[in-house]
Amino acid sequence: MNQRIHPATISSGAASRRHGFGQHVVVLTPQTSRSWLAKRDLTHGIHEWRLWFTMAWADIKMRYRRSILGPFWITLSMGISILVMGLLYAKLFKIDTRTYMPHLTLGLLVWGYVQGIVTDGCQAFVQSENFIKQTRLPYCTYIFRIVARNLIILGHNAIVYIGVLAIFRIVPNLNFLLIVPAFALVLLNSIWIALMMGIFCTRFRDIPNLIISLLQVVFFVTPIMWTPNLLGAREYLVNLNPAYHVVELIRAPLLGESPSATNWYFMLGMTVVGCGLTFLLFMRYRNRISYWL
Repeated sequence: MNQRIHPATISSGAASRRHGFGQHVVVLTPQTSRSWLAKRDLTHGIHEWRLWFTMAWADIKMRYRRSILGPFWITLSMGISILVMGLLYAKLFKIDTRTYMPHLTLGLLVWGYVQGIVTDGCQAFVQSENFIKQTRLPYCTYIFRIVARNLIILGHNAIVYIGVLAIFRIVPNLNFLLIVPAFALVLLNSIWIALMMGIFCTRFRDIPNLIISLLQVVFFVTPIMWTPNLLGAREYLVNLNPAYHVVELIRAPLLGESPSATNWYFMLGMTVVGCGLTFLLFMRYRNRISYWL
């Protein structure tokens, strides 16, 4: 006989509780309760996809309301930055513009997405304080809202990449199909990173300032404006940088190349470890988020 745990039987404050189903006895503990509630929060948050997508789209519309171009101001700004930086750094690094410009374009596009996930994730619960205190929505709804918002921005900025492809007449090959599993891994990592940042930054309000400072350092040590081969014999050092693997996993297929085995293994390991640790963190401190606001 299958065992089911009814939500009414779960209590995180009780030391333990026995519930019988026929001849089976299920023991509910606070640990079991927290785990069940965390899983329910996640699944219900996914089911509310219409809500968090609408909220994400409304965030972007509010940011650029009464402007002519709207969200495409982000795209215009990104395009100008890539044009100026591409022409300048291609000369400084003595790299062919046809090779360097797509490399820089995709690097900045992916980095903008990563930076948005981290910084917005820090404020995921803090900025949604009114919603959290007045409505009973799954906490993961606010995390998915952050991810969806940055995906929409990434989609707008992808126009710049299409323009670069057209200008330099770059034709995608079969490696382009690797973008599907690569993006799936990046998306999974986006969720746990935003959730972890949201929990920590809700409890410790000084962390966002620290994160912003660290992101500036990570940007310059990540091969975005420069290429790994410029390190010479120390090229292997880039493999110690998680941001490099995130960027390269997306950039390589879109450039018609295949990500290295190291990129895949690192991202798979980061996904498993990150999701596991973040779920334990969410399970442990989920009920305290509203009290920290």
